[in-house]
Amino acid sequence: AVVSTQSTGALNLSALVVMSVWLMVTGEIWQGISFCTKHPQIVPEIITFSLASALGQNFIYITVTEFGPLVCSIITTTRKFFTILGSVILFGNALLTRQWIGTIIVFAGLALDSLYGKTHKPTVKA
Repeated sequence: AVVSTQSTGALNLSALVVMSVWLMVTGEIWQGISFCTKHPQIVPEIITFSLASALGQNFIYITVTEFGPLVCSIITTTRKFFTILGSVILFGNALLTRQWIGTIIVFAGLALDSLYGKTHKPTVKA
């Protein structure tokens, strides 16, 4: 049996190969190397971002396999809501009225789903 980390690793490795070839073909690899050479302080940031992304990818995979895609989408949407809320409260970023309305609709739907979407109808025995 294929372990989840093996399939995720194989997918990431194939993406690395394809992107490496593409960067070589377009010549953009040299721009990236030049940028990192001029700004070496960015390298630890790139490494940290890469490790955090890999860890996050594992959490997403575990959530989908253990709890299902619906729970994963609810977690993701809730996280996005708190990101928006934090942006508004902590950094003073304003939302337009239509953005607030959209946010309210999405989370009203999530709330209603969590309250009423999980109810099971009793089965009738024949």
